[in-house]
Amino acid sequence: MATAMMMDRAAMAGMNTGMPMGTPTTAAPNMVMVPRCTMKVEKCTGGMKITCTCDDPTACAMMQNLCTMMAGGMCSVCCMMNGMTVCCCNLTMGACKVEMTKDGCMVTCTSGDKACCDMIQGCCDCVAACMKAGCTCCLMMGGTPVCCCVC
Repeated sequence: MATAMMMDRAAMAGMNTGMPMGTPTTAAPNMVMVPRCTMKVEKCTGGMKITCTCDDPTACAMMQNLCTMMAGGMCSVCCMMNGMTVCCCNLTMGACKVEMTKDGCMVTCTSGDKACCDMIQGCCDCVAACMKAGCTCCLMMGGTPVCCCVC
């Protein structure tokens, strides 16, 4: 599938733990095909929206199935450049809701607390800047990548 990326989940473990990418782990390699998509982040009232869209119907169905299976887990967005993690925003300070669209999915992370809302929107600004600079960004749920974009 030309619209998917092969990712090593064991190597990506550092994204959620703060360990550098490539840090040896005890787990055996665990590969997963991750749909390549177009990702858009934007601020909304109370937080941010992450919209992932795929042109390829197979990649879209795969992403939607991953989102459905992993919904309810911790939501995070990780940005990488040249194989190194630039930033990883764990959206633990808000409630994340997943909605399916005709060509992908939309994740809305919001909080009623002003300080938490500011943190979520700060993450939105950070991810948008990384995407503008050309980073590869992955939306992850429960530590599993569900879609990636190469900006």
